[in-house]
Amino acid sequence: MLNRREFLAVTGVSAVGAALASVPRFSSLAALPPPAKSDLTLHIAPVSVEIAPGVVIKTIGYNGKVPGPILRYREGKRITVDVHNDTDMPEIVHWHGQFISSEVDGSEEEGTPVVAPHSSRQYTFEPSPAGSRWYHTHMPSKGNLDMGLFNGQFGFFYVEPKSEPGNYDQEIFLAAHHWGPSLAHMGPPNNGWEIAYKNGTINEKALGHGEPIRVKQGQRVLLRMLNSSATDDISFALPGHKFKVIAMDGNPVPTQASVDVLTMGVAERVDAVVEMNQPGVWILGSIDDEERMNGMGIVIEYAGQTGEPVWTKTAKVPWDYTPFGTQDKLPEPEKTFDLTFKKIPGNRVDFNHWTINDKSWPDTDPILVEKGKRYRMVFHNQTGDTHPLHLHRHEFEIVKIGGKNTAGIKKDIVNIPRFSDAEVDFVANQPGPSLFHCHMQLHMDFGFMALVKYT
Repeated sequence: MLNRREFLAVTGVSAVGAALASVPRFSSLAALPPPAKSDLTLHIAPVSVEIAPGVVIKTIGYNGKVPGPILRYREGKRITVDVHNDTDMPEIVHWHGQFISSEVDGSEEEGTPVVAPHSSRQYTFEPSPAGSRWYHTHMPSKGNLDMGLFNGQFGFFYVEPKSEPGNYDQEIFLAAHHWGPSLAHMGPPNNGWEIAYKNGTINEKALGHGEPIRVKQGQRVLLRMLNSSATDDISFALPGHKFKVIAMDGNPVPTQASVDVLTMGVAERVDAVVEMNQPGVWILGSIDDEERMNGMGIVIEYAGQTGEPVWTKTAKVPWDYTPFGTQDKLPEPEKTFDLTFKKIPGNRVDFNHWTINDKSWPDTDPILVEKGKRYRMVFHNQTGDTHPLHLHRHEFEIVKIGGKNTAGIKKDIVNIPRFSDAEVDFVANQPGPSLFHCHMQLHMDFGFMALVKYT
């Protein structure tokens, strides 16, 4: 683990730099004098969470909770946020999936100022686009397994559309997270350190602890699900039921389709409607037996039903985005960027490092674009890891993945399978620097980042 001095060294935040970070930087979208009346106050502070009797997680969270409070704000209605950092380390909040200025987006690489220890900062922005977004820390961990997305700084941010049909009877927000990370040797003999976890939770409790989701026969329940893990994909099932996927990463899918298993890469969200037509007491949980036994699940209880929660074995199937798309013809891009991802093995003594076109951050080449033009990224994953790729302040439209063409699926995370290629388009409609990275904490910490820059 890193102490404070080591952390400041590896992150490039000196004592002087940390002090300077508390000085406001003014712009039309950043902190403005005099302080405005805030719509939301977030306190970043230590918190203890009892996920099961006697199992207490000591971590950092928002407003004394893990996950943080569910934030709901109307699309396009300007809000002001006060962020108080009550810890001894610099922090920053990323408003994941929103189309907002780089000055407030929550990325040091884009120029968003950190919130210095024991200081505060005020930001103003217009939530957009509508749908299931989330907010989380964007500080690196650099191998400190108490920092970054290993801790409890995450929560849903639901951007309410101007009108919503509401074709469901219940709306449930479910944030999945892994706890108790430890270093482990996995993979090929020359691989670097990986992460193993002791516990899992959905929201603040491990499976079998806390209140079940109570439903009635015939209800349509809308599950808004988030994988807030630092490093691991999660595959969920609810035996006897199907998930009808209506949105991914907050964006409605062009073709709604039902699946038995939902697989979400790190930072992905899925909105799915489940028709409650199998009375009983069930487990909604990970299809990985060990992961589920360690807590990754929640009980679904029908009205009038009692007994032990039921789980039946569910086969793992490769996740496929394409059933949710169309075969429409897409516009030709202005330019194509070929991006090849490789791993530099840690050889059992270090973390693996990662490259984009043979370079690691901060030496990766910028991706240069012009406002208003459409671009294509062609990904070549030459590693044995999946990579949940994220482009801040923009969205991808999937063009090809798993050897299949598709259109209409718009996401802010695209999970690229191991040893495979994929293609996505994006429109350069958000001027300013935008960070592109793998959302696995140890991948972005050790080189897997680049900047999209507008010329």
